Amino acid sequence: MSEKRVSRREFLKIAGVGLAATAFTCSSLGYAATRQPQVDLPEMNLEKENAMKKILVTYSTRAGSTAEIAATIGQTLSQRGYSVDVLPVKKQPNPSDYDAVILGSPIRMGSWLPEVIDFIKENRTLLEPMPVAVFTVHMLNSGNDEESRTNRQAYLNAVREWISPAEEVFFLGKMELAKLSFLDRFISNVMKAKDEDLRDWNTINAFAESVFA
Repeated sequence: MSEKRVSRREFLKIAGVGLAATAFTCSSLGYAATRQPQVDLPEMNLEKENAMKKILVTYSTRAGSTAEIAATIGQTLSQRGYSVDVLPVKKQPNPSDYDAVILGSPIRMGSWLPEVIDFIKENRTLLEPMPVAVFTVHMLNSGNDEESRTNRQAYLNAVREWISPAEEVFFLGKMELAKLSFLDRFISNVMKAKDEDLRDWNTINAFAESVFA
């Protein structure tokens, strides 16, 4: 899937979306506009007797796609013989309870979600010496050209300020407009986004089968 350079018209459209988002947020309708529909946040405790390691898979999500990926990674790790907990970052899991950690986030406004970055900041002294892998869920910059690869790497700039992941992987995600906030739907509609599921479960499972090998 190739990527094209952003034209002046598209740049102005994106800039207009940003201004509209700011106006919504600053207005009295800000909270209602940004309120997210209810999304399931899976929590899984997959204990194994005589497990080689105990691994934490922790994530944040907006519309549930990243949560489903995290759950699948956890199940595959369990099948490999690891004890695994799958938890949203808002549960504030303690990395010191684990031998390795996998962190996951979707992309919003070109970066990981702020709650995951906050979790990394708060736990950086525990995470830095541990085996840590990260997965990013995104819809843009999916090509194999140099520009797309550069843009994908930039998604992790805020993460790399605090930790140095041993492994990094990028997964295409799922767009489900009905699960977005009013503001996110507004932005998505302006950008002509549509409902589609681009997740490659073979790629996701291949990562879970090889990570921390």
